[in-house]
Amino acid sequence: MTASAVLGVLTYPQIDPVFLQIGPIALRWYGLAYVAGILCGWLYGRHLVGTSRLWPNGVSPITKTDIDDFIVWITIGIVAGGRFGSILFYDFDRVAADPLSAFRIWEGGMSFHGGLIGVTIAMILFCRSHKVPLFSLIDVVAASVPFGLFFGRIANFINGELWGAPTSVPWAMVFPHAGPEPRHPSQLYEAALEGIVLFLILRVLTHRFGALGRPRLVGGVFILLYGCARIFVEFFRMPDVQLGYLLGTGWLTMGMVLSLPMLLVGLWAIATAKPRAYEPRPAETTAAA
Repeated sequence: MTASAVLGVLTYPQIDPVFLQIGPIALRWYGLAYVAGILCGWLYGRHLVGTSRLWPNGVSPITKTDIDDFIVWITIGIVAGGRFGSILFYDFDRVAADPLSAFRIWEGGMSFHGGLIGVTIAMILFCRSHKVPLFSLIDVVAASVPFGLFFGRIANFINGELWGAPTSVPWAMVFPHAGPEPRHPSQLYEAALEGIVLFLILRVLTHRFGALGRPRLVGGVFILLYGCARIFVEFFRMPDVQLGYLLGTGWLTMGMVLSLPMLLVGLWAIATAKPRAYEPRPAETTAAA
């Protein structure tokens, strides 16, 4: 009889992290999650910029071609920023001792906050290069990010990593590498809040309240609600082993610390978002004629 059966908790579905092995090449769910998140975000971003009724006067300042071109930029920003952030914020000592581990991203070790910084830099550089309004691109990207967050947290769950704190709730699980105690499936909490709930809220804002006509509003709501969701779930999630709880508090984690500035940035963006309409870009005007 398994430990989960004795304790009366849910059985953790032990899924092989490798979903397809082709000779020496192992394709992992973790990598597939990134591909799925970027693909879905790309398609949804094209939908947002291509749906004229979502924009003031029916004019989007961003084209589908812009979104197509931005895919390479945002992919580099996600991977480079996510990995750099993970090393800097969570795992510097280990990587300093084993520098090659910095390149083993299939083992996990990607930071959302680092990825956010990387994507922000990518958006700034892209907008300067392609003459695209920065805050409108931020809004479109923010509305599309929950896809990646959802798939990423599901991949964390499949990998059996980033598990929750011990608990006696009926839906607790015994994770294979976390000891015999039943724990919160905190990865699923994050998938639900950061992925599903956040997407639905942003969807209502863009499709029912014309939020894309107020640059910074969608991005501000995303940043604010992500920060709130992350801080909330951190109370149910174990801190990173190499860091533990900060300042001897027994509850403060690095995830909380990194999310606190997001609340301020989100509130600022929401408070300063003002209605704005755009004129058709010259290439679009010529094409229409």
